[in-house]
Amino acid sequence: MSPRFMSPMVRRRPLPENKPLLESNLPPKTPEKSNDEQSPEQTPKEPEESSRIAFGTYRQIRDFSLVLLSQGIVHRLERNPEGPFEIFVTPENQQKSEHQLKLYIKENPPKEENPPIPLTLSLQPIWVLLVPSVCTLMDFGNLLGSKMHMLGISDADKVLRGEWWRSITALTLHGDARHLVGNLVTGYIVLNLMAYRIPLARMVPFLAVASAFANFCVSLTVRTDFRSLGFSTFVFAAIGALSIIEFRLMPNETKGLLRRFAPLCGALSLAVFLGLGENADILGHAYGFIVGCLCGFIPKKKMLRWGAPTTMADLLWTTGYFCLFFFAWKMALA
Repeated sequence: MSPRFMSPMVRRRPLPENKPLLESNLPPKTPEKSNDEQSPEQTPKEPEESSRIAFGTYRQIRDFSLVLLSQGIVHRLERNPEGPFEIFVTPENQQKSEHQLKLYIKENPPKEENPPIPLTLSLQPIWVLLVPSVCTLMDFGNLLGSKMHMLGISDADKVLRGEWWRSITALTLHGDARHLVGNLVTGYIVLNLMAYRIPLARMVPFLAVASAFANFCVSLTVRTDFRSLGFSTFVFAAIGALSIIEFRLMPNETKGLLRRFAPLCGALSLAVFLGLGENADILGHAYGFIVGCLCGFIPKKKMLRWGAPTTMADLLWTTGYFCLFFFAWKMALA
């Protein structure tokens, strides 16, 4: 790791979205008052020991850091309280650093603000879909006889009589192979898109709890003679959350309500298209989409806009996701 050195805080300005900026491109700073003009109560600022040369998203500043490391330039990374990541160097390295970053930006120009997300493959959704895959295959293989299916399905009568865990275990079971494959494929596409906005570990536990709550609301609404199962409630919750995330990231200057609400309209149309069908749990899909929309407001906008590095907390959230289903099944099979 590069050695750290102290620097005074810099006054923050409103920043554009997703555009890396060099400090030399910023508007000129207003000259500070001399010591003679300062009031007796004010204390003079410490001399600057470092200079901010650029700020942007986590990925952009990470790339800038690699450029400086390749030139052997000592630097420091920090996160602005308003969201963007910043990079600092010593004054003697400022001119050389800005020159290297200008060359890099010239060869790799910044992309447009809030560009469309490309449909590329990510490994993050795999660990999320592992739970319904393993549990369904165990059910299909009769590893526990018929107990797993009978004790895990969401039965409105039994849920309301206190067997709340069925709202969770039902997410991991499916009626047949076609049901399973459909949920896995749709879930992978939606979670794959979400992974480009936020690490899935920071959203999936909330979506799992919200999906279980949606199943409970279905039981509370229907109350009698109703059974359901499947991971589709989680998938619809993920669709709702993703639509809200994209809505929050739309530029404020977007003209026209239809353009501004395009993510919500598109997600709602997709939910209606996928949620209707023979033997479909329409009520569960609707509740899942609604609670998923609420989950879309959980992450901070600055984290969605500027990115976030992976931390140990992500491992704890991932563990919590698996523990939720583990304890639910432990209650069901007890």
